[in-house]
Amino acid sequence: MSDVVKAAVEKLGEKIGSFPSTAKFVIENEGSLMIDENGVRAGDEAAEVTLKANRETFEGILDGSVNPATAFMTGRLTIDGSMGIAMQLGQALS
Repeated sequence: MSDVVKAAVEKLGEKIGSFPSTAKFVIENEGSLMIDENGVRAGDEAAEVTLKANRETFEGILDGSVNPATAFMTGRLTIDGSMGIAMQLGQALS
């Protein structure tokens, strides 16, 4: 597991805690993490929604300097699966 994924697990855990659905964040060239009712952890399992971004975009979403909706609309964030769950996750990150 990369240092980026480790830091992301910690930061997302502080922001979200647990989440009623399953979501996966894939950070290009770094790894992936899972968010569900048990919290945030490194992992690459099946999820209801998968979000993919490069490291810079993902870190910007975490620190609030990048709006997830804007990142999606400009192609810097891709979403595969439930758009409704992705929107719930975006609200949880705000």
